[in-house]
Amino acid sequence: MGFIDVIKARAKANKKVIVLPETEDRRTYEATAQILKEGIADIVLVGSEEAIKKGSEGLDISGAIIVDPATSDKTQGYIDKLVELRSKKGMTPEQAKDILLNQYLYYGVMMVKMGDADGMVSGACHSTADTLRPCLQILKTKPGTKLVSAFFLMVVPDCEYGANGTFVFADSGLNQNPNPEELAAIAASSAESFRLLVEEEPVVAMLSHSTKGSAKHADVDKVLEATRIAKEQNPGLKLDGEFQLDAAIVPSVGASKAPGSEVAGKANTLIFPDLDAGNIGYKLVQRLAKAEAYGPVTQGIAKPVNDLSRGCSAEDIVGVVAITAVQCQAE
Repeated sequence: MGFIDVIKARAKANKKVIVLPETEDRRTYEATAQILKEGIADIVLVGSEEAIKKGSEGLDISGAIIVDPATSDKTQGYIDKLVELRSKKGMTPEQAKDILLNQYLYYGVMMVKMGDADGMVSGACHSTADTLRPCLQILKTKPGTKLVSAFFLMVVPDCEYGANGTFVFADSGLNQNPNPEELAAIAASSAESFRLLVEEEPVVAMLSHSTKGSAKHADVDKVLEATRIAKEQNPGLKLDGEFQLDAAIVPSVGASKAPGSEVAGKANTLIFPDLDAGNIGYKLVQRLAKAEAYGPVTQGIAKPVNDLSRGCSAEDIVGVVAITAVQCQAE
């Protein structure tokens, strides 16, 4: 059984309610039909029945819950709550009503906030900023979490490295140039996410163009300081750095370049020094190694809300919904 099949089986064992607000996109309906057929989650689609019927023509989405903001008896309560949450920013009832009736991502997040859904998946036709803005305004960060970040769960076929070819790549979707404290926080959150989703012990490598002092540069110093902070804050975590990628995942190279490290050559959770490296890295592995790439999965938000790449397929949406459902189970 492949990784995503295991995730789907876990999602089915305790079904959660997931909102898909991007009802202007055909992929949403294709994913919904498959999710309902497989019994992965209960799906809420936000929009008018007429528009959803037209958009889903030829697909069986009869098991989905359709919520029309214009007619739902929950909408007024959402308006009142949004005004309460954003009153310090000058939010008026009129503004809140306009947002919730016309921006379905905000409506979906309010459903999660009010307990009418467990999680949300969006981003097939919206930017990461558009997906995360309502989350940060309404749901806020998870207690005890210093930073919201994003990772890709990579499943590489026929790969002996990582956890049978499974890795977390972070941050590959959100934080442009994290400072040492932020990089350490990303490492801690990513280890927690790996443990939850892969159900194995995380082995965390702080990546660089240098391995254990082989190069001198301010960028290397940043990773070294992040490693020091992360070790200090998470003493029980298998974490080390700085490593070049091969020293992190290839046992023979790790043993040669970083003898004595419990992480070198064994890493399954890869922390990139900045968003450029993380984004380029995941796309190289996805396209050249034909890896499955699920994400960007967010971590650090108070409730599970996940982003999608705008180049995603309907199958990708199904996978991210399954991952989101498993995150919801852990809440």
